[in-house]
Amino acid sequence: MVLKAFVLVGVILSHDDMRSTVEFNLNPAVNGGPAIAVLQNTAIPCAVEVGKKIYIVKSKEMEYPEIVCDVDTE
Repeated sequence: MVLKAFVLVGVILSHDDMRSTVEFNLNPAVNGGPAIAVLQNTAIPCAVEVGKKIYIVKSKEMEYPEIVCDVDTE
């Protein structure tokens, strides 16, 4: 079976002026536990705050994965 799309759900654990530490989980959860990544703050297209969710999405039509933020529904 080949994945046609995936979504990684990330929560910002900590940050400074340059980088953020993010815990990622696969959605839906399939195997293994969470992964930890350190990202440049400039790669996150929204305000960097502890506890904020970000997502890495990729479909087979996309050349590269994209980092996106929650949609504000208010």
